[in-house]
Amino acid sequence: MQLTALTTTLSRLQLQVPLPPDTTKRRAAEQTCLVLLRTCDTLATLTRIHAFILKLGLHHNPLVLTKFASTASNIDAVHYAASVTFPEDRNDEATPRRRAFHDAFLFNTFIRAFAQTTHAKPRALHFYRFMLRHAVSPNKFTFPFVLKACAGIESLALGMAVHSAVVKFGFEEDIHVRNAMIHMYCCCEEGSKPNSAQKVFDESTDRDLVTWSTMIGGYARAGNSTRAVSLFREMQVTGMCPDEITMVIVLSACADLGALELGKWLESYVERKSITKSEKLCNAMIDMFAKCGDVDRAVKIFREMETRTIVSWTSVIVGLAMHGRGLEAVSLFDEMVEQGVEPDDVAFVGVLYACSHSGLVDKGHYYFKTMENRFNIVPKIEHYGCMVDMLSRAGLVKEAVEFVGAMPVEPNQVIWRSIVTACNARGELRLGESVAKELIKSEPMHESNYVLLSNIYAKLMRWEKKRKVREMMGVKGMRKIPGSTMIEMNNEMYEFVAGDKSHDKYKEIYEMVDEMGKEIKRAGYVAATSQVLLDIDEEDKEDALYRHSEKLAIAFALLSTPPGTPIRIVKNLRVCEDCHSATKFISKVYAREIVVRDRNRFHHFKNGLCSCGDFW
Repeated sequence: MQLTALTTTLSRLQLQVPLPPDTTKRRAAEQTCLVLLRTCDTLATLTRIHAFILKLGLHHNPLVLTKFASTASNIDAVHYAASVTFPEDRNDEATPRRRAFHDAFLFNTFIRAFAQTTHAKPRALHFYRFMLRHAVSPNKFTFPFVLKACAGIESLALGMAVHSAVVKFGFEEDIHVRNAMIHMYCCCEEGSKPNSAQKVFDESTDRDLVTWSTMIGGYARAGNSTRAVSLFREMQVTGMCPDEITMVIVLSACADLGALELGKWLESYVERKSITKSEKLCNAMIDMFAKCGDVDRAVKIFREMETRTIVSWTSVIVGLAMHGRGLEAVSLFDEMVEQGVEPDDVAFVGVLYACSHSGLVDKGHYYFKTMENRFNIVPKIEHYGCMVDMLSRAGLVKEAVEFVGAMPVEPNQVIWRSIVTACNARGELRLGESVAKELIKSEPMHESNYVLLSNIYAKLMRWEKKRKVREMMGVKGMRKIPGSTMIEMNNEMYEFVAGDKSHDKYKEIYEMVDEMGKEIKRAGYVAATSQVLLDIDEEDKEDALYRHSEKLAIAFALLSTPPGTPIRIVKNLRVCEDCHSATKFISKVYAREIVVRDRNRFHHFKNGLCSCGDFW
């Protein structure tokens, strides 16, 4: 029904007198209201229907009120519906009065509506409490949305209280309630192991696809991607076939691990099982291949998509940028604009990121100005951060500081840390020391601030000051995040840390590391011993550098793969200057392409060169 027709109908009906209390006529009026609500799509129309409901005397009719609340939720007017259904509730201090027509269905509608909002999830819990206070028994449809609200506000205490209520009312065996409970615990529990969620999952005798996907997603969200992938494999053993949503979750876990071979298998699995390749699934594949080191495959999937969203374009732009292919990234951004796709603020972060990681300073300035001048997008702190990072990486430290001083918004700590990192890399150590000290004053419990200052003191060879900074970290209970490197080998993920001897073949690995050191020295490699932040002699410094996690992972790969096979590793921190230099020599001496993903970007080493052009 068109809006004009609906308005005309309402106008005619409102001219009529209220219906007498005849059952047949009441039912007819009820059906009329339900039809009108079904076609309502604006708040203005909803208020007119509300007036009509009042005129007909149906404002106490549970069916009409429930549909009224549901319609209001669909047009983002649930607050209005709540205020007219529970007028006493307009005063937050008042306890809404329960009326006979306030049944479980009505409460469920409001609980669901508020649970699905972005900023009003606590109101769902408010109506749940109101429901209990007035002895309206919740049913199996109540708890999934109450638990969703708890997950949305990340309140473990409230979630546990609702869990107790689930047991009290006897709904702990309902599969939908259990799935919601797993989701709640996954969202509310801290750390990489959602133990309570796993306990509920383990106790579930009847698991459906949602059960598995929720638990897998919980581990992926917690950063425990290895467990997410292993749980996916467990699901396959049971014969449960994943859908598009499950595959998106597993692809994100695969991207986090940098497991390219697993990613290729997942792509072929989607093809074999004829899983619908929606835009969301294709975007997840693009992101996965880009983050796993095969950006060409990511571009191919992008080109094969029938319809592309802004997310599709941005994913490829960022993917190319991560791999140091900045010119291709900005060219794709220009192509996107030419095709009439309006860039958003996230797309501009992507193109500025591309300029930053490829040293395209002039291009970066151009796109930064284009944001506001052409597309009326006011730069956010993320865009200013990209500009500072771009100038810093290009060695323009003083220009970066001047840019920060001219910013119309207050620079955050991330921007200042970029400045300190650039000062350390470019020898502006006095300036770096000054900024690092200010960072510690403003963020006394952020460990990276102390690490930055400690690194500067080491470069200045002020060992006593460096020792005091480290002692201060110890007193405050902080420690430096240890460097680690992961590598995929024969469908297994292996992790190495500096000086690691936990691997079964650690003796062979260390022998290979020693051999690598001798071979690359013959080729001209000189250890960057200034990177060793310890007051020890040069020989010990070289030995410490050889034990870095990425060198151990590369040695393991050289031992475990045929000559000429590409090596792909994932580093949790930024690759250090010495490992960067050493890997260039290793790629040349052993004729291997070595792809390294660190915290910031990809480095493709081949024939003694790196794709980053040393803008790393």
